[in-house]
Amino acid sequence: MKVLITRPRAQSADFGASLRKEGFEPFYFPVIEIRPAQDLSALEAALENIGRYSWVVFTSTNAVEVFFDRRADLHIMKSMRVAAIGPKTAAALRQRGVEPFFTPDEFVGEAILRGLGDLRDKWVLLPRAEIARPALPEAIRMAGGVAHEVVVYQTLPAEVDTGGLAALKTGVDWITFTSPSTVQNFVQVVRQYGFNPLDLPGKPKIACIGPITEQAAREEGYKVDVKASEYTTEGLIKAMIGSGESYVKRS
Repeated sequence: MKVLITRPRAQSADFGASLRKEGFEPFYFPVIEIRPAQDLSALEAALENIGRYSWVVFTSTNAVEVFFDRRADLHIMKSMRVAAIGPKTAAALRQRGVEPFFTPDEFVGEAILRGLGDLRDKWVLLPRAEIARPALPEAIRMAGGVAHEVVVYQTLPAEVDTGGLAALKTGVDWITFTSPSTVQNFVQVVRQYGFNPLDLPGKPKIACIGPITEQAAREEGYKVDVKASEYTTEGLIKAMIGSGESYVKRS
């Protein structure tokens, strides 16, 4: 079964390898790319005053990479309370010698809040994307804390992959979405190439990594066929396998 991967190229290799292992045929059609923010002066200022924060909350591996690439010698981080959304973000922190103090069971921003304790008059640093959802900082403020959002990376449209475009033209069985921005940019890209995003060749099924991405897909008019129980690419593959669709697992 043919599976279209819409996440950034740099983050797709492991996903594609795991799909092949389970007998799927991945095609790469990245619709976004991740770049560090052009102006990182706000991050520099936060790093100079890192001791003021009671928590640093990372909501993606992208934020971890930019944060530590900017200042790799943050030994103070090892003694700070750091929270991570999801196992991949936690693993990225551990690779840099930082053990997350808290990782929620549900891998969405709002689920972080209950693990942060009493936030009254406490500062929380949020290194985030330029288009990050407002739910988490709003919840922190409602709890009496100071949410300091710092833009550290941008999500930009990617150049169209000709191989992925060819697969889309002939028809794929699944389209996978791993963030709201992959949904939104996919719709824009396929329209530019003359496709109806809701009536694509092969009538592909839609697989979403979690509830936020699912909501974005439904807002664009998609019927979401599967949503991962565990909001990771591994969970997404399990959901596709468990959907009842037939496929041949390679030996």
